[in-house]
Amino acid sequence: MRRLFSSFARGAPGIGLLLLRVTTGSALIYYGVSNLLGHPALASAAWRALLLLLGVLLLAGLWTPIAGLAAVVASIWEIVSASAAWPQFASIAVMAAALVLLGPGAWSIDAWLYGWKQIRIPARRQSRGASD
Repeated sequence: MRRLFSSFARGAPGIGLLLLRVTTGSALIYYGVSNLLGHPALASAAWRALLLLLGVLLLAGLWTPIAGLAAVVASIWEIVSASAAWPQFASIAVMAAALVLLGPGAWSIDAWLYGWKQIRIPARRQSRGASD
């Protein structure tokens, strides 16, 4: 994951990425849950469950490039399949593409798992008998 992003943005850019992840993930979760509450056909239920899973992954910031790319493909599929909510899926596709390109940010599970770690090496103690 570190090969994809040179750093995980902190500060104001990190907050912006967090807001982008929350918005995109929440929209996918909404569309996934709203259609699962009825009694959809098995294929439709599996598709909505996939949207729900992608939303949860983006919301948590786990495997963001993979989940974001899958969300872009899923959103484009929804647009092409003559969905009534095509403007919403177009905006989800754009936001997910931005997440793929920019990364998850510092406040994500990806940053916790794959971000830079700080290793502290304690000062070396000198032994008295070795220098005499």
